[in-house]
Amino acid sequence: MADPLSTESRVRTSSTRLVQASFQQYKKKERTFRFSVVLTQLIILVAFVSLWEIAGRLKWIDVLLFSYPSKVGYQIWKDMMDGSIWPHLLMTVGETIVGFLLGTILGTAIAVLIWWSKFLAKVLDPYMVVFNSMPKVALGPLFIVGFGPGFSAIVATTLSITVIITTLVVYQAFREVDSNYIKVVQVFGGNRRTVFRKVVLPASIPAIISTLKVNVGLAWVGVIVGEFLVAKIGLGYLIIYGFQVFNFTLVMASIVLIAIMATLMYQGVSYLERFLTRRRIG
Repeated sequence: MADPLSTESRVRTSSTRLVQASFQQYKKKERTFRFSVVLTQLIILVAFVSLWEIAGRLKWIDVLLFSYPSKVGYQIWKDMMDGSIWPHLLMTVGETIVGFLLGTILGTAIAVLIWWSKFLAKVLDPYMVVFNSMPKVALGPLFIVGFGPGFSAIVATTLSITVIITTLVVYQAFREVDSNYIKVVQVFGGNRRTVFRKVVLPASIPAIISTLKVNVGLAWVGVIVGEFLVAKIGLGYLIIYGFQVFNFTLVMASIVLIAIMATLMYQGVSYLERFLTRRRIG
C-alpha cells in the first residue's frame, strides 16, 4: 500500500517544479520582449540619424538651419575637448535636478496636505485649475524681478511647471485608492495617519513614479525656458546665442545634449521604478 505522505510529497515536488518551469518560461519571454523593444528603438534611432546625415550631405535639407549628425557630433566633441561646454552643461543639469526634485517633493507634500483636509481641498481646487492653465512663460519676468536674474529665477520657473502637475496627479491618485481597503484599516482602529501610511501611500506609488517620469520632461522645459529669459550660462543660453550668431550647428548640438541628459534622467527614474517594484513583490 502506498504511503500517503510519500504521495503528497511527490505531488508537492511536482507542483513546485511546474511552477518554477512556468516562471522561468515567463522570465524568458519577458527578456525576449525587452530585447525586441530595445532593438526596435535602436533601429529607429539609427535610421533617423542615417536619414538626417544623408539628407544633409545631399542637400535635401537646408544645412545652415538643420546641420547634420556628423557635424553636430564634431561640434560637441570639439567643445568638450576645449572645455567650453562643461560649465553650460553642468549648470543646466544642476538647475534641472534641483527643479525636478523640489517640484516632486513640494507637489507631493501639497497633495498630501489637501488629501488630509477636505476643506482645504475644496478651497484650493479652483485655484490649482486656474494656475495650471496659466502660461508659465508669462510668469518668467515676475520670477526674474522677484528672485533676481540667475539660478533662483530659473528654478522658480521650473517649479511653476512641475509643482502643480505633481500636485494634481498625486492628489487624484490618493482619491482613487479603493475605499474598501481604507474601511478595513478603520475597522481595526486605524486613524487617518495609519490609513495614509498603510493604504493610501503604498497604493499611490505607481502614480508617483509616473509623475516622476513626466517631471523629467517638465523640469527640462522649465529650465530651458528660464535660461531663454535670463541666463548667461547654460544650454538654453547656448541655443539663444547660436541663433543670434547664426551658428545653428551649436543650436543642434545643445538640443542633442539636452536629449541625452533627459534620457539619462528618465532611465534613472525607470530604474527606481523597477527597484521599488521588486521590493513590493519581494
